[in-house]
Amino acid sequence: MMTRSLTRRVMVGSLAIGGGAAVSVQSMTNTDTRDAQATIEQIRRLEDARCDLVRVAVRDQEAADALQRIVEAASIPVVADIHFDYRLALSAIRAGVDKLRINPGNIGSRQKTLEVVAAARDAGTPIRIGVNGGSLPKDVLEKYGGPTAEALVESALSHVGILESMDFLDIVISIKSSDVMTSVDAYSLMAARTSYPLHVGITEAGGKWRGTVKSCIGIGAVLSRGIGDTIRVSLTDDPVEEVRVGRMILNAMGLRSDMVNVISCPTCGRTRVDLGRIAAEVESRLAGIIAPISVAVMGCEVNGPGEAREADYGVACGKGCGLLFRKGQPLRTVSEERIVDELVEEVLRDVIEEG
Repeated sequence: MMTRSLTRRVMVGSLAIGGGAAVSVQSMTNTDTRDAQATIEQIRRLEDARCDLVRVAVRDQEAADALQRIVEAASIPVVADIHFDYRLALSAIRAGVDKLRINPGNIGSRQKTLEVVAAARDAGTPIRIGVNGGSLPKDVLEKYGGPTAEALVESALSHVGILESMDFLDIVISIKSSDVMTSVDAYSLMAARTSYPLHVGITEAGGKWRGTVKSCIGIGAVLSRGIGDTIRVSLTDDPVEEVRVGRMILNAMGLRSDMVNVISCPTCGRTRVDLGRIAAEVESRLAGIIAPISVAVMGCEVNGPGEAREADYGVACGKGCGLLFRKGQPLRTVSEERIVDELVEEVLRDVIEEG
């Protein structure tokens, strides 16, 4: 069992981050926040994918004016992402957002920051400080010779210091780089220097394929050190895909166990069914099931029976057919055309009965 670093607990609406709470998965809308309806519709898709919290960009007052409607429609906490203009942060707090993403060093004078902090404290709104490798201050870049792990940590802690000097401690920190190992090193350094909960991710990771690989390696490496309280997979893709990948990371690492784990073999010359189609259909049809169960879809007699027997449910395929297993016991042989239907029916029958 992985030992996690114990951090402070921060409440984002009804969602706990840190303090031993389950690692949460978040995403960010890519709609124009000024279009409240489009943003709400995307948030509902994220909710259906079991996103735990969602961030929206607030780039101007028109976007801030749309926040109240968005917050009221959302069933998960909403985070307002704000840069440079403290007035937008004040508007977001009044609109009822559950968290702010700001860097207090870039929203104006100390007095303006004090106004935001006072409003956040009164409303019980936590603040996430987010530092990325692509937006570090010039003096920090010159000091460290580039966007190093040490530079990310120093920049983040300078913003933390501003909030601490105002007696505000309801803080979450992210320190992201597009370079995997820089991010891993930065989170390791930060975890050794603070007890604030950490939001983990690889920023600007890329498209669906490349971004998924980089995020799995980077986020997985950080989590394997017991570091991290919430994660965001950053993909140049549909935000729903970010949630799916994030949840898979947590389930693969044993940090969450609320989704179906489909085990399928890579196929070889011994495979005599269309296993790719079968596995894809099984994954698709079980994607919405909330249950810590394993389903094995295996292509031949070498590892198939053993894997299928060890899983909660499984099929070991032969020539044009498959032997179904449930809880280690063989059930019956079915034709290739019936494998998906009958395997899924076995799973759903038990889920409904046990649910």
